[in-house]
Amino acid sequence: MNSWDTSDALEPIAIIGMAGRFPGAKNVQEFWQNLCNGVESVSFFTDEELIASGIEPELFNNPNYVKANAVLDDIEMLDAPFFGLTPREAQMMDPQHRLLLECAWNALEHAGYDSQAYEGKIGLYAGSSMSSYLYANLYSNPELLKQVDFDILQQQDPISLGNDRDYLTTRISYKLGLTGPSVSVNTACSTSLVAAHMGCQSLLNYQCDMALAGGVSVQVPQKAGYLYREGGINAPDGHCCAFDARAQGTLFCSGLGLVLLKRLEDALADGDRIYAVMKGSAINNDGKQKISYTAPSVDGQAGVIAEALAMADVPAATISYIEAHGTGTALGDPIEVAAMTQVFRLSTDKKQFCGIGSVKPNIGHLNRAAGVAGLIKLVSALDNKLVPPSINYEQPNPQIDFPNTPFYVNTKLQEWKTEGYPRRAGISSLGFGGTNAHAILEEAPAREPSSASRSHQLLLLSAKTDSALTKMTQNLAEYLKQNRDVNLADVAYTLQVGRRGFDKRRMLVCRDVEDAIAALESVNPQRVLTSQGAPKERNIAFMFSGQGSQYVNMGRELYESEPGFREPLDRCAEILKPLLGLDLRHIFYPSEAERDSASKQLTQTSLTQPALFVIEYALAQLWQSWGIKPQAMIGHSIGEYVAACLAGVFSLEDALALVAARGKMMQELPAGSMLAIPLTEAEIQPLLTPELSLALINGPNRCVISGISSAIEALEQQLAAKGVEGRRLHTSHAFHSAMMEPILDRFIELVKAVDLKAPQIPYISNVTGTWITPQEATDPNYWAKHLRQTVRFSDGLQHLLAEAEQVLLEVGPGRTLTTLALQHPSRKPQQTVLNSVRHPQDNYSDLGFLLTALGKLWLTGVQIDWSSFYQEEQRYRLALPTYPFDYQRYWVEKATPQGLGQIPSAATGQNLIFNYLLQADVEQLKQKLAMVEQMSEEEVKEKMKSLV
Repeated sequence: MNSWDTSDALEPIAIIGMAGRFPGAKNVQEFWQNLCNGVESVSFFTDEELIASGIEPELFNNPNYVKANAVLDDIEMLDAPFFGLTPREAQMMDPQHRLLLECAWNALEHAGYDSQAYEGKIGLYAGSSMSSYLYANLYSNPELLKQVDFDILQQQDPISLGNDRDYLTTRISYKLGLTGPSVSVNTACSTSLVAAHMGCQSLLNYQCDMALAGGVSVQVPQKAGYLYREGGINAPDGHCCAFDARAQGTLFCSGLGLVLLKRLEDALADGDRIYAVMKGSAINNDGKQKISYTAPSVDGQAGVIAEALAMADVPAATISYIEAHGTGTALGDPIEVAAMTQVFRLSTDKKQFCGIGSVKPNIGHLNRAAGVAGLIKLVSALDNKLVPPSINYEQPNPQIDFPNTPFYVNTKLQEWKTEGYPRRAGISSLGFGGTNAHAILEEAPAREPSSASRSHQLLLLSAKTDSALTKMTQNLAEYLKQNRDVNLADVAYTLQVGRRGFDKRRMLVCRDVEDAIAALESVNPQRVLTSQGAPKERNIAFMFSGQGSQYVNMGRELYESEPGFREPLDRCAEILKPLLGLDLRHIFYPSEAERDSASKQLTQTSLTQPALFVIEYALAQLWQSWGIKPQAMIGHSIGEYVAACLAGVFSLEDALALVAARGKMMQELPAGSMLAIPLTEAEIQPLLTPELSLALINGPNRCVISGISSAIEALEQQLAAKGVEGRRLHTSHAFHSAMMEPILDRFIELVKAVDLKAPQIPYISNVTGTWITPQEATDPNYWAKHLRQTVRFSDGLQHLLAEAEQVLLEVGPGRTLTTLALQHPSRKPQQTVLNSVRHPQDNYSDLGFLLTALGKLWLTGVQIDWSSFYQEEQRYRLALPTYPFDYQRYWVEKATPQGLGQIPSAATGQNLIFNYLLQADVEQLKQKLAMVEQMSEEEVKEKMKSLV
């Protein structure tokens, strides 16, 4: 253990996801690139732009009016239907509420989580600025004012609910189904870092299992400047120059961000992508020991830094960077450096070993989102092992003696190097009113590489609209092109467990990244399958294949790659060894030299029947291990034994013994033949004789006659003369005919020795063509009838196909039963019928074929147990492209109510009329509103002056 590690530290908190929108950056990735490139995302407006925003010329012509701001693009855009919002609700919601709702979704997806599928509790701590949209736009529309509940104690009208800061987090929790603590945090400029601290505390107290934390600040209108006042916090030129001699202030801008927090131990166990670790955090307040309520305090700031270091239990000398509050004010910057120095000097005399910087010169002061903007910058720096430059710094503030402090301002992009200890950093956020926050972060721990995976991967995409699905497909292709070395199994895993399943679905099975890119770009419908109807919760019916579908190497790739298939197959083979006198695995999967011999053996009834049982039983176990469990079953002849075994009628050992004995007895009987004839049962009945039996009814006009070979040959010629073409089946015996009768009594005695139980899963009887009854399943005579009498498979299919939403899945080699079901007249066009294992003539991977079937099940809405699917693998969640929202404009334009005149910008008093209304108690509000509506334009301006 290194000297800076101790066992007394609190459990670290992992940061596993981030999302945000910032001036000049629509996401975290663009934000990081701008920081690395030293971009200043401040816009300077023309007079025409200001007029278009509703700013009066008499205001922006003021020499102290600074025509600058850092703009957040597209604040009026939202995918309202995605979040279940009506157009009217969306219009009346503060863009801060709307944008943070979208941001929360993105942060969860960035981490690879679907809040609906996550079994733990997710908390949310965040804050926002006061709603300038409410005052500037909504309250300027007289019609909207009629919808406002002016009862301050209630405020349950749509406008209040959509704009009040109290409802910021709870609406998000409601929309996303978050069941952890949901708390709106308001500590002015330190809000979002305080929220992160509270999220960590909630996790440490086990109030939740993950926590979203951050903040948002959006001012309306966007294209508006501000009035500079000497000695104030705003910069006179629209530039923030933190720690610089030119520092005269900052500018308040718009932005938002959230981080997703999780206990480190849990994040490691869950395979999360960890970007950084919060070792400790603290918050406090300056109290009264400062010159004014809004002034900063050295003691308060020093106290919170010292407490955070103590909570992290790391020496200050191991901190190599601090993301400072750094507002670029002449008073604030020296106080902040003095506070940091005071704490560091308690444990180290080293000078200028720790870089500092501030994000505010890049994007301005984001108010309630300032702390999370700095936090996301710092987390990105730790993750990329790079320190971005702090821009607008040329000469140090003369009030800061940097050479005699532990700090220097980092002005260039550089590799983050340390000397024998992990990369560690601090971050400060300070709020008007004195609530200070500080956190200590550390780089993410190294993790084991992803494990080996399957030769093919199943990629799943889903969206609420066709256009979003198209864009999602394109985004994934672009991501793979830019990340060709990504682990494709991790991509598949993240899409499967970390994305919500919507109505519009698409799937692809691919071998590698290049294969995936080619398929996604071509969207070839043969490769990229898209759902045709809305997915629903569906029942699954297993169909177990009958004799004749077997072939050498059936499911060989599954045996080699899937323990869920291999282990039950091995178990069956071991049980059968003494019963058959050989190991079936040598027949299933022979060497090339033994292939022909194995193929001949596999046609022998004594081996064919146990072989089919073993393959189908192992496949059923594999499907069930992935969460695909049958609600109904049907077997074709020998396949019914698999259904009965899964239903609990037989134990596996008893079922194998009976199947082996059944096959051996049949093998000892005289040879016979079987003829498939395209006639109905009624048409066939006159053709039957004591030597000929109706063996199979596979469809309304798909029957098979079984019997003595000479009689079958004579019938074949007779039918040919009438233009009816029969087809001989490749069988050694006349199954389900009178030729089976010599063994019936012996077989009944064998069944009597078996403990038969009532079925626990419904399945169809071949004998009756309808649902098996407990009496039949437990009657030894039934199993003798099953051996001898007609297989009424077509009738059984009719019962299964009666449930239109039920999926039929053939569990066995080939596609015989799938074909019969697809061609059955009772099948509805929307009914899904699938097979599990390729036909021997299909030139396709066994695994790829099975994964395609799995993907098709998902397309229909079947739930899959992905944790079991990856039970043998170590998979990690990746930061894949998040949902591509279908944006539309939802906005209430600023109006000029009759008699009110044009209200100036938010920064200079556009809210004063509303504030004036709220100065009265509840009983006076309506009277004051009526009074204001009757005031002339000059009276309004005079009232505004008096309020100022």
